[in-house]
Amino acid sequence: MLFVCYPRCSTCKKARKWLDDHAAVYETRDISEDNPTEAELRAWQKKSGLPLKRFFNTSGMQYRALSLAERLPAMSEDEQFALLASDGMLVKRPLLITDDTVIPGFKEESYAAAVK
Repeated sequence: MLFVCYPRCSTCKKARKWLDDHAAVYETRDISEDNPTEAELRAWQKKSGLPLKRFFNTSGMQYRALSLAERLPAMSEDEQFALLASDGMLVKRPLLITDDTVIPGFKEESYAAAVK
């Protein structure tokens, strides 16, 4: 499993604690130092089965600063993937990538289903 997070994020800390408490084996990747590539994001979004919008950190400062709530609907999917790949702070976190799925954000029930 790959756990993509921002170490200073409180939700990421909560998710990491949950993984540790459930003895999950995972590799950690700091999204601020090693931003996902466009190819990774495309593969993860496809594997997740979720709309691309779910991969945006809609509560982040960058999202608001770039007025993405207004701009995203007019952007092509290629433009959205390129934008996500340009700045890790735009990506919803944490991301949990397993063999079977990709989970953006943290919800205990989703993690419980993915970490068997």
